[in-house]
Amino acid sequence: MENARLASRCAESTRGTGTIGSVFRKIPVLIDILKIAAGLVALIYAADRLVKSAVRISRAFGVSVVLIGAVIVGFGTSVPEFVVSALASLEGNLDLAVSNVISSNTANVTLVLGSGAVLWPLVARRRIIRREGALMFAAVAALTAMLAGGSLNLWEGFVLLAMLGLAIWQMVRWSSEDPDAALAQIDDIDEEDDDEEPDDFARWRATVGKEILIGLAALIVTVIAADFLLDGVVGIGARLGFSAVVLGLITGVGTSLPELAAAISAARQRQPELVLGNVLGSNIFNSLGVIGLAAVLGPGRLYEVTPTLIAIMVGSALVAGFFAFTGQRINRFEGLILLGAFGAYAVYAFV
Repeated sequence: MENARLASRCAESTRGTGTIGSVFRKIPVLIDILKIAAGLVALIYAADRLVKSAVRISRAFGVSVVLIGAVIVGFGTSVPEFVVSALASLEGNLDLAVSNVISSNTANVTLVLGSGAVLWPLVARRRIIRREGALMFAAVAALTAMLAGGSLNLWEGFVLLAMLGLAIWQMVRWSSEDPDAALAQIDDIDEEDDDEEPDDFARWRATVGKEILIGLAALIVTVIAADFLLDGVVGIGARLGFSAVVLGLITGVGTSLPELAAAISAARQRQPELVLGNVLGSNIFNSLGVIGLAAVLGPGRLYEVTPTLIAIMVGSALVAGFFAFTGQRINRFEGLILLGAFGAYAVYAFV
């Protein structure tokens, strides 16, 4: 009898230990999830504040509105992708760096455009679709050509960065033809009242000095937040056995959240061209600049970025482009199709 009681107590003790052990085993996963969440929130906020400081400093020094709109604001849409992919490639994870961009590009033309179109049909001038749209397709085609060999080397990175320089030059030319659009884009980023100009040099210097300090702090936070995000994502991948494709989906969608928020806001305010402009600009900088920098910082072989994954990115861009070009709009039904395409892509990534 005594032996039976002892055996029963031992069994209960074992069950308790097992439960406690299970909880402790889950703690690292929970910590990784918290890192991802905290990293994403801090990354998005800090990147947005960095762009605002850059715009305000540029305006204070009298930089052309056209140049600010085409370069600083355009670059600002891809700051999270730049930092995440750069750190991933420096850590020897080129697959994650590339998958991050592919996921971001795909999410932009499916999730972001689809969400905006469902709220309000995205109507755009044919000139914008033919110019910026063609430039985005050229950037995606260049990226596809570089990835076709299953690797990225140093010279390919420099070629992509050079192509980004040409793309920026072309966007500056186009913006100079329509400075009002560039000004509207800047005002959408920097909502501070500019009617009151600094009336003396001391005040101007104080304003610029403050923005420089805030900008530097935002840059530091951006890098730290991106490192937090990567630590969490890589930790989750190691513990749960996720591939670089799934991890790239997490970071890619996460870094596309600013575009998604901007698209929803612009669609509700019935400003569809801002939605299209942000998506096209983001994909151009992602395809040429982000991948170019990643290739320069950490060239190497790609093992998990498959032709199917690349085809999904290209195909989704073609479908969205077809919708936009035929009728110069993306209507609600087409928006639902794009959202469905994003759902199918997410299922593919996890399967």
